[in-house]
Amino acid sequence: MLIDTFGRRAVDLRVSLTDRCNLRCTYCMPEQGLQWLPKPQLLTDAEVVRLVRLAVTALGVTEVRFTGGEPLLRPGLVGIVAACAALEPRPELSLTTNGIGLGRTAAALREAGLDRVNVSLDTLDRETFHTLTRRDRLDDVVAGLAAAEAAGLSPVKINTVLMRGVNDHEAADLLDWCLDHGYELRFIEQMPLDAQHGWDRTDMVTAEEILARLGERFALTPEPDGRRGAAPAERWLVDGRTGPDGRPARVGVIASVTRPFCRACDRTRLTADGQIRNCLFATEETDLRAALRDGSGDEVVAELWRKAMWGKKAGAGIDDPSFHQPDRPMSAIGG
Repeated sequence: MLIDTFGRRAVDLRVSLTDRCNLRCTYCMPEQGLQWLPKPQLLTDAEVVRLVRLAVTALGVTEVRFTGGEPLLRPGLVGIVAACAALEPRPELSLTTNGIGLGRTAAALREAGLDRVNVSLDTLDRETFHTLTRRDRLDDVVAGLAAAEAAGLSPVKINTVLMRGVNDHEAADLLDWCLDHGYELRFIEQMPLDAQHGWDRTDMVTAEEILARLGERFALTPEPDGRRGAAPAERWLVDGRTGPDGRPARVGVIASVTRPFCRACDRTRLTADGQIRNCLFATEETDLRAALRDGSGDEVVAELWRKAMWGKKAGAGIDDPSFHQPDRPMSAIGG
């Protein structure tokens, strides 16, 4: 198992498959000038599958989420998903994506064994989308969402970051749109993960502000069972409504900065170049790639992983106003 000194057990593995992305979101990376990882530094498909197998069969991981960068840019993605779906015990498999390539890949991913997707979408306005992502691809994202739903990758979840003076006025409209389409919307407080270190706490739209904006149009009721375990999102039922599939309509808020959930964190992270991070904001990494490539056996690699998680800190510290961002951009770490 992967346990730390505070008794937390890591059962949720986030696997970054690439540092590359086909968008240039302003809160994630600069428009240009970012140096991509050389291909030899990236884990091969076989190395990714080996580490996921080790995590699932020897270290107690039960959930695997593929991230990036943009994971749909990984040529071997479908094969990686199929190999991981064949593991015993079978982990729950999900994918976090910007949605641009889902229109052509959703069906194949579902057939390979992917269970569900989280799609990042911050606005329904074409001009705002272009401003935020520096690309005119809103129609592709919307089409990708529809393809994911049609393929059975449900519940389709949408992740939205609100930015003051940019898209914060769209909160209620986004929720209305998601309810109409049967998607589950989750608002995420903007975190200090931009490569250019432009994050400013005063610009962040807080969870309290998000709920206040939604409350102007919707009646929100906390879920009857308040125990959320290690789930990052606090969830509310919306107006007593149900979605197209008959499930209660919900909205979630992930308050990573103002209401950190570190005490219940159950995540371990594998970067695209084979480093283990025991926290998204960790300043140290453990190199598993070197162990794989020097011929080390599974138990040696597993022990490195255990030691990396054992040293996990009590919290990330981003709720502290003096917090300083890590230098490694989010595209290289995985969300």
